[in-house]
Amino acid sequence: MPLMIESILEKALAGQRIQTKEALELFSSTDILLLGNIASRLTRKKRADKTITYIIDRNINYTNVCVTDCSFCAFYRKESDADSYVLPYEIIAKKIEETVAVGGKQILLQGGHHQNLKIDYFEDLFQKIKQQFGIHLHALSPSEVIHTSRISKLSLDETLTRLKKAGLDSIPGGGAEILVDRVRQIISPKKCNSNEWLEVMEHAHGMGIPTTATMMFGHVETLEERIEHLDRLRKLQDKTKGFTAFIAWGFQPGNTQLQGDSGIKTAVTGFEYLKTLAISRIFLDNFNNLQSSWVTQGPKIGQVSLYYGANDMGSTMMEENVVAAAGTVYCMDEEEIKRLITDSGFTPQRRNIKYDYLPTPVGKS
Repeated sequence: MPLMIESILEKALAGQRIQTKEALELFSSTDILLLGNIASRLTRKKRADKTITYIIDRNINYTNVCVTDCSFCAFYRKESDADSYVLPYEIIAKKIEETVAVGGKQILLQGGHHQNLKIDYFEDLFQKIKQQFGIHLHALSPSEVIHTSRISKLSLDETLTRLKKAGLDSIPGGGAEILVDRVRQIISPKKCNSNEWLEVMEHAHGMGIPTTATMMFGHVETLEERIEHLDRLRKLQDKTKGFTAFIAWGFQPGNTQLQGDSGIKTAVTGFEYLKTLAISRIFLDNFNNLQSSWVTQGPKIGQVSLYYGANDMGSTMMEENVVAAAGTVYCMDEEEIKRLITDSGFTPQRRNIKYDYLPTPVGKS
């Protein structure tokens, strides 16, 4: 093992912050067993009770109509397309009923950037959901918030204030991709830029709205840009402490324009995913929770990731459409998630968005 990598890892274990150039050095290592060992030890320092958390929720895509035309996305449709949709409230309510029936306490509500769905649409939708179900609303990525503010001709503060009043409880970290504008100009030029994404999160944190942070990697970004993304998240977390978790997943090229444009024919390997996850845990020293991305990597890599820095198995994902549109479909119910956690030597634990523990049913595991 190169002496420099050994000293960087010793520094991280001692509780000292590693710098961007040191993170880049870690990416040069092919010893992912070592990186995973250090990441796992750092995780256990934050979560000494050996629990692995998960959440019961459902990803409801209220529309697939989107004007941003992101080249990495296989889900979006033009409004004129025969299979475009905006879900009527009755269908959304039925999906929530099904989620509540299996113990769900939260829904993840995201869609495309529809040119006609202004803030009054979301105010009405959120209020109806809250009045009927009282369920936690984890909704609208920063890019959707920016889009809503623009077409509604409102400031960001007014948009977030009105959404929160209507029932918005927390914001998912979607739309981050890579927070470097060179990359965004290639894969999502019509979407909000990196500063705008971070601005939404900072404003939300200032209003007491917790959020998650994400990274989609393995496409046109360089390793330096991957680290720049992590660094920008770490700096904002230093400032606000408002991110509850970090989730990284690999680009899924199937059925996407970017697959043809970039020549990327295969998804991120398990090796690259686990290395990136481990380095994320080592670098993001101010994030308590890192989520396994079994939805893109599959349950087996998801299970292994519990020894590479992840302390959370994410959602049961009763429904997932965006990744599935790229041809990647993995599903697990609560019992299967609990089984994978238990077989890995950990204790499964239900949680909410703030990572508070919830009663976990005793069953097959």
